[in-house]
Amino acid sequence: MKKGVGLAAALAGAANGLFGGGGGMVLLPLLQRQGGLEERRLFATSLAVIFPMCLASGAVYLLRGGVDLAAALPYLLGGLAGGALGGALFQQVPVRWLKAAFAAFLLYGGVRYLL
Repeated sequence: MKKGVGLAAALAGAANGLFGGGGGMVLLPLLQRQGGLEERRLFATSLAVIFPMCLASGAVYLLRGGVDLAAALPYLLGGLAGGALGGALFQQVPVRWLKAAFAAFLLYGGVRYLL
């Protein structure tokens, strides 16, 4: 393991736990710089790392009573459908578009949180 990877991964997990997401903002650049992965594989690998982080964070939230399952259910069902669709379309979308869409979502989310 390259120097600093464990700490950066812990920061990604902490961001995910604190904000309910966001670990990918830390992981994508880390994997790109230190993992030597081709860009399409980079997105998929980041997702594979984020998934267990989300499970861990979600389990803590659930055990501490911070989850409203009734409110979450419609988003969960739609999110599963959208995730399956996105995964199926992933190979057809040019990497340049993936990067632009990721940046646009980050920018949109940042602006929405500030307002």
